[in-house]
Amino acid sequence: MLENMKNMLEKADNGKYAIPHFNINNLEWTRFILEECENLKTPVIIGVSEGAGRYMGGFKTVADMVKDLINYLNITVPVALHLDHGSSYESCVDAINSGFTSVMIDASKYSIEENVRITKQVVDYAHARNVTVEAEVGAVGGEEDGVADELAYAKVEDAVKLVQETGIDFLAPALGSVHGIYKGEPKLDFERMVKIHELVKLPLVLHGGSGIPDELIKKAISCGICKININTELQIAWSKGVRKFLNEDSKVYDPRKIIKSGESTMKEMIKEKVMLFGSDNKHI
Repeated sequence: MLENMKNMLEKADNGKYAIPHFNINNLEWTRFILEECENLKTPVIIGVSEGAGRYMGGFKTVADMVKDLINYLNITVPVALHLDHGSSYESCVDAINSGFTSVMIDASKYSIEENVRITKQVVDYAHARNVTVEAEVGAVGGEEDGVADELAYAKVEDAVKLVQETGIDFLAPALGSVHGIYKGEPKLDFERMVKIHELVKLPLVLHGGSGIPDELIKKAISCGICKININTELQIAWSKGVRKFLNEDSKVYDPRKIIKSGESTMKEMIKEKVMLFGSDNKHI
């Protein structure tokens, strides 16, 4: 059964660990993630980007697939289905109406005033339906740059304003991480992270978690990060297993065998992240 993120992230905040957010791209990925998280007894957040949602046939198709897999696989750990980087109020409403239990509205590209206005709309709609809301302030770097822009770091006053005037459940402040592969060293602003966490009194979210050194991840968790998004490293791990399989058998053509060949390397990465985040055995 799906649940929203409130209970799992509040427990993580109090317990000083982080819940893994793993993005999915198809049925097989969803199954691999659910099976390994059940094995590790960790709560998990299944993340779906707008692009992945379209690829898989729409948010309703995705929600039905995740729910059916939870039942089929007898998953007992807490699972949240979360819209990652929802770009508009309409997209968030679509995800909520389709059965998602949590959404992220990312209006960080707008002025803080417009960010507040759009985010408040989503919060009002979501909370009336028992759905949690994550929002972003500042701007997480993209794959095109691979480095964080000093000017894009979240302003403390903007973080406080967004939380106080919208009623969001979780905050994703841009503090030096980037999406995709890092071209340089991550420059996480831990001092600002601590200050924001102390002032907003909400679980914080770290986007662009792939490629950040383990010691920085651990420090971020100690500073209030309770949810860490991983996508790129899963893609790399899965593709590594598939390439090895195809290189060893040039005659294989069954797509089920090809997709499944990345299972073990992907599950190894999932386990590595869960152990690093400290969320293993948090549901027994």
